[in-house]
Amino acid sequence: MTRAEEYEELRSLLLSIAYRMTGRVTEAEDLVQEAFFRLERARQSGVVVESPRAYLAAITTRLAIDHQRSARARRETYVGTWLPEPIVANLRDGPEQMAELSDSLSMAFLVLLESLSPVERAVFLLREVFDYPYEDIASIVDKSEVNCRQIFARARQHLDGHQVRYEASIEQSEALLRSFIAAARDGDLDQLVALLAPDAVLYGDGGGKANAIREPLNGRDRIAAFLIALFKRAPRLGVRVEAVLVNGGPGIIAHDPDGKIVSVFSLDVLDGVIQTVRGIVNPDKLHHLGDVSDMARLRRYAPDHQTRDIDDIRG
Repeated sequence: MTRAEEYEELRSLLLSIAYRMTGRVTEAEDLVQEAFFRLERARQSGVVVESPRAYLAAITTRLAIDHQRSARARRETYVGTWLPEPIVANLRDGPEQMAELSDSLSMAFLVLLESLSPVERAVFLLREVFDYPYEDIASIVDKSEVNCRQIFARARQHLDGHQVRYEASIEQSEALLRSFIAAARDGDLDQLVALLAPDAVLYGDGGGKANAIREPLNGRDRIAAFLIALFKRAPRLGVRVEAVLVNGGPGIIAHDPDGKIVSVFSLDVLDGVIQTVRGIVNPDKLHHLGDVSDMARLRRYAPDHQTRDIDDIRG
């Protein structure tokens, strides 16, 4: 196998690990590149790497653990709510893709992973998502097998009962999503309220670089009013919205008149209603999807009261 073939074969797995560890597409790509660089450097120094797959997975995970340790400190000063970088796919990609992505790549799942320490996150993901044996996990995180089993049990107990899974089929989710967009666009407050859970929550991520709510918005009445105000401005500014899959669940992507990305919204659906809305307008978290508009930086876009290859990452 050539080095190029090795890269193509293993890159998808490594991106899958790195993205789930960091919640960032661009940073995941950087970590994977660094892992391949270290493999090549080891070979050039005479090290015999019997299993490039195991070597690269271990290096990528360790790099991601180190990255998360520094990222946790940086997020203490992050402006507003921190959300993962979204992975956007076409609705036509089908139910199989939605089922695959909505489980271990959903926004809700990635946000929950932020509550784990970097080592806990690595152990949990390697075992739960990638089905690594404890012997290999212990070697990667430099812990004993017994310790890794304990870490996994604690992490799983911490996350149990909080994971949001999409119960609706792709057809049901698409119908709900289109009703949601229509109600917000048409200013149908009653219909929009009916589509939201009573205890629904809306989060915004502008990172201090774009207009977004800095504190969660609670309650379907407040959220519905907020969304209608937001959608009301879109036509005036030439903004068009499109129904998409965001990390495997129903979502929306908004483009400006030049086709540049303004924002991405993801929706968590549970029991036939929308439980959580997450809006990402931080341009740093949208660049991997294409050219990003500066429209979200303008106060007039927000309501007056509002102060490389993505397929590889799906694994």
